[in-house]
Amino acid sequence: MNSRKIRIGTGQLLVEGGEPERNLLRVGEIVKEASFKKCDIVLLPECLDLGWTHPSAKVEAQPIPGPYSDNLSRLAKEYNVYICAGLTEKYINRVYNTAILINSLGDIILKYNKINLLVVEQDFYTVGRGLSVVETPFGVIGVNICADNYIDALEIGHVLARMGAQLILSPSSWTVDYSHIDDTNPYGEKWFKPFFTIANLYNLTIASATSVGYIVGGPYEGKKMVGCSLVVGKDGIIVQGTYNEFASELVIAEINISPRIERGTAIGEMLSRKGYYKK
Repeated sequence: MNSRKIRIGTGQLLVEGGEPERNLLRVGEIVKEASFKKCDIVLLPECLDLGWTHPSAKVEAQPIPGPYSDNLSRLAKEYNVYICAGLTEKYINRVYNTAILINSLGDIILKYNKINLLVVEQDFYTVGRGLSVVETPFGVIGVNICADNYIDALEIGHVLARMGAQLILSPSSWTVDYSHIDDTNPYGEKWFKPFFTIANLYNLTIASATSVGYIVGGPYEGKKMVGCSLVVGKDGIIVQGTYNEFASELVIAEINISPRIERGTAIGEMLSRKGYYKK
């Protein structure tokens, strides 16, 4: 199987806590722009409906399928793109921090519940209990969410890679203190190091789209989401979004989806050859 080139539009989006209608209007605008610019996949932030850890999650979360996911499915079909987005999901008596992948026919082809929940969000969301990947015309795609990529949660990336993922999509909501002004390297290696570790080991691409704006309500009230959406491949950063709490933008990355040769125990042999661990 030969590699193929695709375009990912990372939608670095203003997300207002507790304002799903306004947030979804902005989603519609950025999906339209991504389609016009010939993107194959549009990647959107974490909990884009109600905002990450906004108190409304406890009472206003919707099921999936439901009104918010239906809105995204309509956009995917109308603009003939795949959409990966984070939503707040109500399931029976639980709430999940969820990501969905929708194909260009408007069908939800993968749903994932965040596993590596920060302590401050555990009062809002239930821990997820499963990982999966899905075959698409662009290759095998896996999905995780934000802190699932922490260096001390790298097992999640390893499992997706062992499942055959050639592309990992990660809706996110990266935050910093309100007083943070380091626009040269706002996160240091916090995100790049784990992204690059997995991408380089397995010859895959990891893409993350994060929110911008100030957090209102909840335990992180007053902090800001400052962008710097990131796409990383085996050789390093492919594209990075603007650092700014007001930098709502579409950041486009052209990436090569490469074939994954090793499977099963052959992956362990490959990791050993690369010196990742000694047998």
